[in-house]
This record gives sequence, C-alpha cells and structure tokens, in this order.
Amino acid sequence: MFRLSFQDIGIDLGTATVLVYVHGKGIVLREPSVVAINRESGQIFAVGEEARRMLGRTPGSIVALRPLRDGVIADYDSTEKMLRYFIEKACGRQGLLRPRVMVCIPTGVTSVEERAVRQAALQAGARQAFVIEEPLAAALGAGLDISEPSGSMVVDIGGGTTDIAVLSLGGIVCSTSIRVAGDKFDEAIVRYIRREHNLMIGERSAEELKIRIGTAHLASKVEEKAMDVRGRDLVTGLPKTVKITAEEIYTAIQEPLQQIVGAVKEVLEKTPPELAADLVNKGIVMTGGGSLLHGIDMLISEETGLPVHVAEDPVSCVALGTGKALTMLDALGRDGGIKAIRRG
Repeated sequence: MFRLSFQDIGIDLGTATVLVYVHGKGIVLREPSVVAINRESGQIFAVGEEARRMLGRTPGSIVALRPLRDGVIADYDSTEKMLRYFIEKACGRQGLLRPRVMVCIPTGVTSVEERAVRQAALQAGARQAFVIEEPLAAALGAGLDISEPSGSMVVDIGGGTTDIAVLSLGGIVCSTSIRVAGDKFDEAIVRYIRREHNLMIGERSAEELKIRIGTAHLASKVEEKAMDVRGRDLVTGLPKTVKITAEEIYTAIQEPLQQIVGAVKEVLEKTPPELAADLVNKGIVMTGGGSLLHGIDMLISEETGLPVHVAEDPVSCVALGTGKALTMLDALGRDGGIKAIRRG
C-alpha cells in the first residue's frame, strides 16, 4: 500500500495553464504555461503570469514562449525548468525530500511524448513520477463515480487538446483526443479579423474577445454584445481600433467548434450499447477552460440529443483529479489508468 504524505502533488500540465495540487492544501498554484528566457545565457528570466505579460512584447535578447503545444512538450528544456520552478514554488525547498508527482497527459499521446512528460517531472525533482490520462483525471476531479459498471462521459476542452472519453469500472472504454481546443479558437479569431477587417491582432487580444463576447450558440444570446479591439492596420501599417460583435466571433470559431462536435459524435458511435443507454440519463460532463465558452454546452446537447452539464469548477477538475488519483494508486494502477516510473 502507498502511504500518502504532504509531499504528494498533482500537476495539470496544460498548454495554456499549469495548476498544482498539494495534498492537504488543495490547489496552491494556477499560472500560465509561459517561460521567458534570455537568448544569450539560456537562463530563465520569468515564469508564469510574469512571463505571460511579456508575450509579444520582449526585446531581442529575451524570448517569451509556451513550451507546450497541443498538449505535449514542444521545448523539453524549458518545460523541465518551468516544472522545477512550479514544484519548488508549490512545495518550498524541502532539502533531500522529493515529492511524488502525478502529471496528466492527453489520451492518444505517443510513448515518446509520454516518456518526455515523466522524465521532465523526474528531472524537475520528483521522487516518483506518475502519469494519468486527462479525461480520467477530469472525471475524478468532477466528482464522477467511475468505479461502478455504469457509463460516464467526459469532454475536457483545454488549451491545446480536447479529450473525450466514456469511462466505466475505473477505466476508459473508448476515447479520442484532438488537437483542437482553446488555442485554435484564438487562432481562428485572429484569421477572421485579418481577413474581414484587414487588422492584425495578437493571440492575447483574440483570447480576450473569446472570453468576453464569444459564443458557440448564437440563439441563446439575450443581447447583442460588441467589443473594441486594437491592432495594426494591414493596409496603412498604423494602429487601428475596430468594433467586433459576438456574431462575428461566432462565425469565426465555427470550424474548430464543428471539429469538437464531430469528435464527440465519433466517441458516441464507438460506445457499447449498454453504456450508451446509461448516457441517456447521465448525460455528458464538460470540464476544462474551453467549456466556459458561452453556449458550448447547449451546442453539444443539441447535436447529440443528450443532456450536457458543465462541472462546478471546470478549470480545476483535472488538477483536483490528479490529486485524488494519488489516493487511488492501487485501484487505478491495477486497471491500467496510471503508469509510474521511479527516480534512479
């Protein structure tokens, strides 16, 4: 039997945000997955929120970057340094005591990508590193009882990936992971405004538009919302302000929305009949920051004919689930939901 200690931490290593859960304390850290590095020395200049404010605004000697893309590690060294910073910030410097770390990964990652996550956690100072698939962690964090022989469905829309799974008896029955999520919404908004208004905006401005006036279900909007966005005019090259409406954002994000709906339907088509029957009553639970997009639950409900519920704290579900999984290592490890590696 594993003995839980204060050194156990769970990490939601997201493309957009990193959340750290410490046993007995809850979620102690929630910061953007951004690192600012000095080009000449290779030293970390800033991490997290401080580095996010530098995106697109750094001088030539400093580069601000996201070391994770589409849910997997794109820059190994930066990811390791970022993880080390977050682990030390969450747990403090404990001398020779090293934490056991549970990190979530998207379903369908390659063995090389999975190994990179585990090795990064070990190099960052973990005594033991475990990985858990994202929809399993999301279901645990959302409070679903997945140990029973009954179907539960989770749609986790993060920054880089959307993970969809049907779970039963503590494991994943059928699933898919697509690299279409919050970042693709932002990119679609940038392209739309460039095409329709000849205005170049940054991804931060696009994200703000998505959060403030974005909608996935136009009919549900009670009032028409609009927002001013500033950028560079592609014709004159000068700064310019344009008013963007909620209807335009709805039009801009149609392609990634339909890809997510298509992936949900694909998993439902692969679901065994008995579990599909359970979903008629239990419905679909949505987690992740992308589920906060206005009307996306109504869109998926209309397209599938199933009830759709957004979790109480969708952004924290995966991090809470990684923490809960540390108390269930025996059961989940036996069912193949968790893979582990020891340091040294």
